[in-house]
Amino acid sequence: MFIEECGKLLEPGHLPLETGYTQLSNGQWFIAVTTRMPDVNGKMLEWWMASYLDSTEKYKMWDSNHLRFEWDDQKKPGQYIGASHVCEEISGGVHIKIRIKFEDPALYFDTTKFAEAGIEHAVCCTAYTLDWKSIYSRIIHVNRKTEYGVEQRWRAWDNGGDANSARGGMEHTISEMGRLADFLPGLYAKEHQR
Repeated sequence: MFIEECGKLLEPGHLPLETGYTQLSNGQWFIAVTTRMPDVNGKMLEWWMASYLDSTEKYKMWDSNHLRFEWDDQKKPGQYIGASHVCEEISGGVHIKIRIKFEDPALYFDTTKFAEAGIEHAVCCTAYTLDWKSIYSRIIHVNRKTEYGVEQRWRAWDNGGDANSARGGMEHTISEMGRLADFLPGLYAKEHQR
């Protein structure tokens, strides 16, 4: 699936590749990870990104392979679209240093279809090299409501790399999103009891 076809993520059911990776005809590596997130909802995911995640210490909660996290001065309380953060992590055994810029989902989707598709939360971003000179990857994930919580459909379109880096990116995402699904409901409840 090319990024121009990301609207398919709003369709009911599942696509041919929900978890895995493949090289596209344009040379990009397409990575897909679908994660079941019991007892998680879009409000929790928005809070995690927009309000809670603000330090390397909290970033490491998400995955032990996370090494550094720092928002830029465009980050405002309760929002992240338009902001970027520097992140450093180990993915597939490779030390990665990137800058992730968060974008309005309306740049990629007809967001008027979100409610009908059950989309409670969506994140769209572009990962750049630290100097902003090259695009490393484009990443989208949509979180659709289910009877148990949400199902997260995470997709990336990587420039460069190879099958090993694509597999590493898939495995890293499986790990971090699975871990987030495990701790987010309890963390959200604890933080909102204060």
